[in-house]
Amino acid sequence: MADFKRKPGESFESFLRKFKKGLKNSKRLEKARSKQHLEPKKTKRLLKKRALISLDLSKKNEYLRRIGKLPESNMRP
Repeated sequence: MADFKRKPGESFESFLRKFKKGLKNSKRLEKARSKQHLEPKKTKRLLKKRALISLDLSKKNEYLRRIGKLPESNMRP
């Protein structure tokens, strides 16, 4: 752990600048922030379920395009 002590006669602004620079160089703040919003990994079951839903939606949209209820998109050939 980085140890920061204020030297006698050192201004607070100078100490604060040194502290921020040391904290940035130690990468501790970045690690803490990245772990703050850590999301759990998706399970196989959930991934399969989402893939099946996606397939069903794409089949439904393709059917609606063929019968003319959805406009043709330029994204698909």
